[in-house]
Amino acid sequence: ARFAVADTLKETSRDAVAQLHALGVQTAMLTGDNVHTARAIGQAVGIDAVHGGQLPADKLAVVDRYARSGRVGMVGDGINDSPALARADVGFAMGALGSDAAIETADVALMDDDLRKVAVFIRLSRATRRILVQNIVLALSIKTVFLAMTLAGSGTMWMAVFADVGASLLVVGNGLRLLNARV
Repeated sequence: ARFAVADTLKETSRDAVAQLHALGVQTAMLTGDNVHTARAIGQAVGIDAVHGGQLPADKLAVVDRYARSGRVGMVGDGINDSPALARADVGFAMGALGSDAAIETADVALMDDDLRKVAVFIRLSRATRRILVQNIVLALSIKTVFLAMTLAGSGTMWMAVFADVGASLLVVGNGLRLLNARV
């Protein structure tokens, strides 16, 4: 007789991988499960690359190899994921079931086990970066215009105060748009 035991797929796993692919993120699965089980799960979910039979050192080596060609995010929940989480550019610990070691090592702790939150995090991070760049350009532009006016002899102290406070208010107002961001 043969007996097979395997974890069941979460209903949201396919959607999470699809959202990551829509964001242009390549996916890979690193697991200690045997290679055949890992491939079956990876294929069912739509993961780009599957690495089964991985020990913690193996996971670290794979993450290191991926990191040489670009940015790497690692999602993990166990103590065996901690070295790879530390090596990744951004480590995500699954907070609800994650080990203390994984949560302490990771950069981000997701407070539930919904992998779709990784895509939300990426979208929010990209929106934040866009707004930060806008704010920096806006603030420096206002300062540059005021500097030019001052050097030309038409700048006053009140204009300087208005440029400083006005730039601060504009930057804060622009940043508040993140509260309504659709991520």
